[in-house]
Amino acid sequence: MLLWLLGAALLGLASGFYLPGLAPVSFCEPGKDEVPDCRSTIELFVNRLDSVESVLPYEYTAFDFCFENTRKRPSENLGQVLFGERIEPSPYEFQFKKAAVCKKVCTKAYDTNISSDKNKLDFLKKGMLLNYQHHWIVDNMPVTWCYDVEDGQKFCNPGFPIGCYVTEGGRAKDACVVNSNFNEKDAFYIFNHVDITIHYHVIENEQLGARLVAAKIEPKSYANSDDESPDCSGGPKFLKSKHSGIFKISYTYSVNFVEDKKIRWASRWDYILESMPHTNIQWFSIMNSLVIVLFLSGMVAMIMLRTLHKDIARYNQMDSVEDAQEEFGWKLVHGDVFRPPRKGMLLSVFLGSGTQIFIMTFVTLFFACLGFLSPANRGALMTCAVVLWVLLGTPAGYVAARLYKSFGGEKWKTNVLLTSFLCPGVVFADFFVMNLILWGEGSSAAMPFGTLVAILALWFCISVPLTFIGAYFGFKRAGIEHPVRTNQIPRQIPEQSFYTKPLPGIVMGGILPFGCIFIQLFFILNSIWSHQMYYMFGFLFLVFIILVITCSEATILLCYFHLCAEDYHWQWRSFLTSGFTAYNPVFRIHHDHGSHLFLIHWYVQE
Repeated sequence: MLLWLLGAALLGLASGFYLPGLAPVSFCEPGKDEVPDCRSTIELFVNRLDSVESVLPYEYTAFDFCFENTRKRPSENLGQVLFGERIEPSPYEFQFKKAAVCKKVCTKAYDTNISSDKNKLDFLKKGMLLNYQHHWIVDNMPVTWCYDVEDGQKFCNPGFPIGCYVTEGGRAKDACVVNSNFNEKDAFYIFNHVDITIHYHVIENEQLGARLVAAKIEPKSYANSDDESPDCSGGPKFLKSKHSGIFKISYTYSVNFVEDKKIRWASRWDYILESMPHTNIQWFSIMNSLVIVLFLSGMVAMIMLRTLHKDIARYNQMDSVEDAQEEFGWKLVHGDVFRPPRKGMLLSVFLGSGTQIFIMTFVTLFFACLGFLSPANRGALMTCAVVLWVLLGTPAGYVAARLYKSFGGEKWKTNVLLTSFLCPGVVFADFFVMNLILWGEGSSAAMPFGTLVAILALWFCISVPLTFIGAYFGFKRAGIEHPVRTNQIPRQIPEQSFYTKPLPGIVMGGILPFGCIFIQLFFILNSIWSHQMYYMFGFLFLVFIILVITCSEATILLCYFHLCAEDYHWQWRSFLTSGFTAYNPVFRIHHDHGSHLFLIHWYVQE
């Protein structure tokens, strides 16, 4: 199995952007001798619309665009539903290598004297004001809008706007800056026409037809002299902010096919991913993290070696048994260092849940590095994370029970129940409240009732029983034997200096690991908030390993400092020292955004 995985990884590196598990689809011209399993019809699917200026995505039909209700809606996996994706069929349908010019899709008419029409028109204007973006899909590939940016580079956005707005002062906002003809003040310009260019690659020496390698779009706006028979002419189509009466919008499209002999199917995502942030910044982040790791490793090694060297030298200089019995430094608390911590039940529950999430994150990133969870496999990342979390209830129960037993606890039933329900329950409660808010706003991010029931079934019917099984084996094993005996009377802790007090020590311990990941975290959160694709899982996995090492070393270092200060309450402080690293991103996600998908992302990354 391991050899197969390594072989798949090497194959992916050798053949470009390759996704195991997805087979290419071949297309042939209609009316000719078609090859078996070769399609002639290209279907275009539409996804939910979103905006960087709003956290509420909406379904395609919410804006009253042309829609298709005769074809069956494609099924969505759990990850797609959690991310708020709502893929639907569209009336845009093409025949392979058959060009079309200004083909009418539908005409929408609105009368502002009718309340329902006025509400639809106001909602459309709101979407243009907030720069909501279409997301179309052709052959499981995003239809991209490519435009020039600074330094002569080209940026390909996997979405295009529904329109734009020119303010009362004549300032063009968002996509209105691309056209100098958008000069009407206090007007909404509607992109009611799209020029679609589909690039294909003919398979040589094989009778398999052709494969699509790119789908690009250019949104345009045409007023059309006759909305019932549009000819894609005239000036841009705009809607005044205070328009009254009847307003018609004709939606049209043109499609063109271009053969591309350079791009192959296995690397067809490259032109999108290459326009994303460059990897040299990622390497800078890695080098920055490695410097911090080396610095911490040197400090830990120096302190440990110097401590051992002094101890050995002191023992060699002792002349009597009385001198040998004299304790100094951190050895003064050897009789209290294994004393059970306060709230040991809660600490063991947190450690059990943390183990569950840690293993889930490690395995998810490992599969992502192999290419199984790339952006082409929609919803796979979240589906994998949720399924792994459900199946890893056994390690959570085992670790929680084992530690709780080592603390001398006897309420094993309470321990198992808290491990099963405390942390997941808090997340689900917050998730449920957010879902109610999204449902009230009519957002597509609101999870359907059936999916909520499915998640509860996974939690109660699989995760909880597995947690009980793990707890059973944890309590069945003998307790952890401590190397020294704990004193009956707790030692008095002397007055602590500022840097050995709990709060300053926890804050200092969390800042160093956060410095290792803040650049990588910026790219992750920027991808989520800007609705972009994140694909650099190799960098993310390496930073994850560095983060684990840095957290461990920072915890060891600070634990040694406060043990030398004769403070033996180290269990909670060691847990919170590394835990403080996650406070800043959690705070920003939880308070800056109201969508449950950000909360889920925090829970996965935690």
